[in-house]
Amino acid sequence: MGKAAEEVEVRLAGRLAELRVERGWSLEELAGRSGISRSTLSRLERGEISPTAALLGRLCAVYERTMSRLLAEVESEPPQVVRAGAQQIFRDEETGFVRRSVSPPHPGLRGEVVEGTLRPGADIAYGTPPVPGLEQHIWVLEGAVEITANGHTHTVGAGDCLRFRLWGASRFRCPGPDPVRYAVLAVMP
Repeated sequence: MGKAAEEVEVRLAGRLAELRVERGWSLEELAGRSGISRSTLSRLERGEISPTAALLGRLCAVYERTMSRLLAEVESEPPQVVRAGAQQIFRDEETGFVRRSVSPPHPGLRGEVVEGTLRPGADIAYGTPPVPGLEQHIWVLEGAVEITANGHTHTVGAGDCLRFRLWGASRFRCPGPDPVRYAVLAVMP
């Protein structure tokens, strides 16, 4: 086995242990849920044995994820740095909204950082969240923004941070007189 394959197996073993711990399960509980012996699970999580496709399939079923998702979480490490010039930018000239994807992209990670800028008078409404229960932290860097989430409206000024889990409609409005620049830290449920 090559060095790269060994590193993937080490990361897979670690990820399997993380998934169990995230759920608060003991090895015994996971054994009962998966039908895999406690000793085999222990050896898998310590990287002492390589998992078979059948074992991975049983664990994926217990952890409610596809095998491709599990492997995507461990096969490639996320880039450590994404330079400002390489960050994706989306501009909506009609609404006056600019969105910059700040975080290095990675399919297996649950959080991301986005920078938003709204010109004075900009008003953007979203009928539904991209993912129900999405956790958002809105940290205003410059200016002020009025945010309506789950039926509650908050005016958030420079330096302030609003945190919520989004279940319904939301709205971002820049009351002016200056533009607003803010960071959104989003965490998938």
